Amino acid sequence: MRTLPVLLWALVAVVAAGWLLPRWLPPAVVRLREWIFVRVNGAEGIPIPGPLVGPEHFIRVYAHLAANGRSRGAGLSDLFWYWLAPGPQMHQEHLEPGERYRIVARTTRRVLAVPHRRAAELAGAAARRVLARLPADRPCHVRLRDLMMPLWAEVYYELVFAEPCPPEARALIVANADDVVTALKCCGLRHLDRRDRLTRYLRARVDAGTAPVTLPAPFTAEETVWYLQGTYFNTAVVQMSEAMAHLLLAIAQHPPTRRELLATLDDVDGEGDRALDRVIDETLRVYPLFGVAHRITTGPIEVDAKVTIPAGSVLLFNYLAFQRTGVAADDTFDPSRWRRLARGDAHFIPFGVTANRACPARGVAPVMMRAVAREVLRWYTLVSSVRHTRSLPNRGPCFLVPAGVRPPGRIRLWAMRLRDRWADVWRSLVQLVLGTWMVLDARRQRLCATYFEEVRK
Repeated sequence: MRTLPVLLWALVAVVAAGWLLPRWLPPAVVRLREWIFVRVNGAEGIPIPGPLVGPEHFIRVYAHLAANGRSRGAGLSDLFWYWLAPGPQMHQEHLEPGERYRIVARTTRRVLAVPHRRAAELAGAAARRVLARLPADRPCHVRLRDLMMPLWAEVYYELVFAEPCPPEARALIVANADDVVTALKCCGLRHLDRRDRLTRYLRARVDAGTAPVTLPAPFTAEETVWYLQGTYFNTAVVQMSEAMAHLLLAIAQHPPTRRELLATLDDVDGEGDRALDRVIDETLRVYPLFGVAHRITTGPIEVDAKVTIPAGSVLLFNYLAFQRTGVAADDTFDPSRWRRLARGDAHFIPFGVTANRACPARGVAPVMMRAVAREVLRWYTLVSSVRHTRSLPNRGPCFLVPAGVRPPGRIRLWAMRLRDRWADVWRSLVQLVLGTWMVLDARRQRLCATYFEEVRK
């Protein structure tokens, strides 16, 4: 008879562990990982908003002419260059200000200067091709970021090469982009062989003269390749895949929003577009794509009568913290707020600050996102019960339910949620180990610091 109380207590312990461990362990591991990063790299930088510079000065300081240094002089740059290899010195976002940056930025703007109708057609067609590969007779469990990557690989390939994307090129782009974002989230180590396969493909195209987008002299063919790979097939594919994963997961977890979108889905250039824009804006407000952007001051910046930031300071602009201030400071997902609230009245910078390296795709990205969302909503009902966070390390698990097919029941959704919670426990430990290894390896290699030391020679 004594065994019965023991078994009951064991059962209680198991249930308690299953309920409590996934709640406290991942956040605790994240804090430990941040502490290790600071110990390795030092407590570098001035957080904005923060004790020295409040949110009321955020835009003005970000837009200041002296907040224009990008990589040189910041220890944090070694880590970002490590994650973005190969060729991080040619990544548009990491080029120092000057003529080289102006030429590269002008080239990017030309590539992305796509008429909105053409942009929507490109994205919509790619979405239809990707969705057509999914089963049409049963709910399909997908990771939304993984689902979106081939789509954006095809879109950006066609923007760069002005031709449809062949399957072999799509596979190279997806492998490259997935490796970059997996390393960035500390969920896996870098695999430079996967990235090198895309580098060699792009180099062959440039050498053969079949790459319409090239950089003029004195840029070399190798630098053109690194530019193409870093700007379009790293950043563009990763960021658009993340943006769509956030958007679709938010729609999946807010049925009233989904119903409102379906009611106006075919009203293109009317309320349908406006409804989608509100949901896109709210998604990017609650789950901003950018975490912290760092800049190095090339001159003093006077914040107010009491505070002047000296030259050579590293500024850490925290998008999420800034968007959690002002009149839209809450983290409640409520697209209807944009019916009564103008963008300019909120602390809302979904694509950065115009005066300081704003996202070059800010014009076409929302148009393309609308087109893809329309195609997904026409084909499927989206259902998900997982935890939705800004960093999205789980890649957005979701059920896509074809029209006329019964959606998953409560038990399957409960199991999905439980599985995701426990995956978060294991994933946080993996991120701790691999993140520590990569920050130490980046510190050892000093890719950014070494580059600028060699330039001075």
